[in-house]
Amino acid sequence: MKLFSVVFVCMGNLCRSPSAHGVFRQRVASAGLAAQVRIDSAGTHATKGERADARAQACARQHGYDLSDLRSRPVVASDFELFDLLLAMDENNESHLRRRCPPPLQQRVRRLTEFCLHPHSAAVPDPYYSNAQGFEQVLALIEDACDGLLAHVQQQLNLIATTARS
Repeated sequence: MKLFSVVFVCMGNLCRSPSAHGVFRQRVASAGLAAQVRIDSAGTHATKGERADARAQACARQHGYDLSDLRSRPVVASDFELFDLLLAMDENNESHLRRRCPPPLQQRVRRLTEFCLHPHSAAVPDPYYSNAQGFEQVLALIEDACDGLLAHVQQQLNLIATTARS
């Protein structure tokens, strides 16, 4: 069975990418795809081992997501080979990933907001310097994008299964 893998990427791997990781993990589990979808999160400027921001964790918890087991890590060169999608939260993170990504794998680098089902901004804004409202807005945007991402992953897994049977 082929796995599909996704890594969410922001700057510090403290707010946006762990929030997306937690939301998408729950969406995948609810769809019965946990054994087929590998999910991770990383940061373009992250240190290793930090917990998600307490405000991000509190906001996520209020909406039924658990981020308590997630720890920060930096993006590493092998991520470009290991993950089918590297989903950046904004233009700066996308640019950073594209500079590091081998040319044949550039199509794997995309923005999370490309998967939004409803019109939003082109980026998931960084809530680090905002208040609780900022974290709520970011989580709502991530939830919408993860719904669209789940549909995309389901389609990709169906294509993989169809190709394997042929």
